[in-house]
Amino acid sequence: MNQVGNSRKKQLLKRLTPNRIWNGALLRSSYYLSQWTNGSIHWGKPMAISIEPTTACNLRCPQCPSGLRQFSRPTGNLNIKLNEEILDAVGKQLYYVNYYFQGEPYIHPQFNALIKAAHQRNIYTVTSTNAHFIDPAMAEKIIDSGLSELIISIDGLTQETYESYRREGKLEKVIDGTRHLVAAKKKLGKTNPHLVFQFLVNRQNEHEIDGLHQLAAKMAVDEVRIKTVQMYDLENGADFLPKNEAYSRYKKRNDGTYELKNSFKNKCWRMWSSCVFTWDGKVVPCCFDKDAKHEMGTLNKGEFQKIWKSSIYKNFRKKVFTDRKEIEICKNCSEGSKIWV
Repeated sequence: MNQVGNSRKKQLLKRLTPNRIWNGALLRSSYYLSQWTNGSIHWGKPMAISIEPTTACNLRCPQCPSGLRQFSRPTGNLNIKLNEEILDAVGKQLYYVNYYFQGEPYIHPQFNALIKAAHQRNIYTVTSTNAHFIDPAMAEKIIDSGLSELIISIDGLTQETYESYRREGKLEKVIDGTRHLVAAKKKLGKTNPHLVFQFLVNRQNEHEIDGLHQLAAKMAVDEVRIKTVQMYDLENGADFLPKNEAYSRYKKRNDGTYELKNSFKNKCWRMWSSCVFTWDGKVVPCCFDKDAKHEMGTLNKGEFQKIWKSSIYKNFRKKVFTDRKEIEICKNCSEGSKIWV
C-alpha cells in the first residue's frame, strides 16, 4: 500500500474501539451464517450509514434523479436536530458516516455543523461534492469541521468534456475549489480531509484518465478514483458509455444491447453492515434506492433498533439471499463492477 493509502488507513484505524470491533465481528459472523443457511440471521448494529443532507442540486447531470428533478419524494434539507438524533439512535458502534445520498451537500446552509456532530463522536466522515460552493472562507470551515474525506467530482479536463455530464457546471469552479481546500489545509496545518478526485468515465472523457492523474499530482490531491457511470436508459444512452469496457459496469451483448457485468449473486454485505437515512428521517436499505421506494421505517423518538430488526427489514434481507435479481434497486448495482484506479 502506498503512502496515501497508509495515511487513510491510519485515520480509519484511529476510530476503532472495542465496541466497534465487537460489533463488526457480530455483523460478519451473522452475515456468513446467513449465506450458509439462506436465512436472515442478523446480529449487531450498522457500522456505517449514509445520511442525506439535501436532495437539492445546482447541476443537471443526465443520469442522476436529483439532476433530472425526477424524485417523487419531497425535496428538503436535513434538520440539525434530526442529524443528532440519527447519530445517537444508531449508537456508539457507528464507525463511518457518508454524508451524501442525493443532491449537493454544500447547498445545505449548516452542512459543516452536521459534520462536526459526527466528528465529535470520533466517527470517520465522508462527503461528495461538485465543489462549486467552495471559496477560501468555506474551505477553512470545511477543514475546521473535522471532515475526514472529501470526494470531488471532476469528470473532465476541459469544459467541453466536463459539461458533457456535469451539465450547467463549470470546470473552473471545481479547480478553484480544490485549490482553496489544498491552501486551507496548508494554512491551518491539517492533513484532513483526505482529498479525492473522482472521475466518472464516459465516452467523452475516457481519453483524459492519464491527464487526471497528472493534474491530481500537480494540485496535491491525495487520491484519484475512477468510477463507472450508472445508466437508467441503456437503449437511448448507450452512446454515452466508454468504448473501453474496462471502464464500464455494462457489457455489450451479441445483439448490440447491454447488460450489467454483475453476476447477481444472492448476497450483499451492505444489507448487514449499513443503511441510508433520507433528509426527512426515512430508513432505506441501500444507496441505490434513490427514490426511497423500499422504506423500512421512519426514525421516531430514536427507535432505530426497532426498524433495524423489524420483520420488513428481515424479509428484505432474506429476499436478497434468495432472489436478488427480482429486486429493482439491485438491477443497476455496481457491486462487483466498480473500479478504483
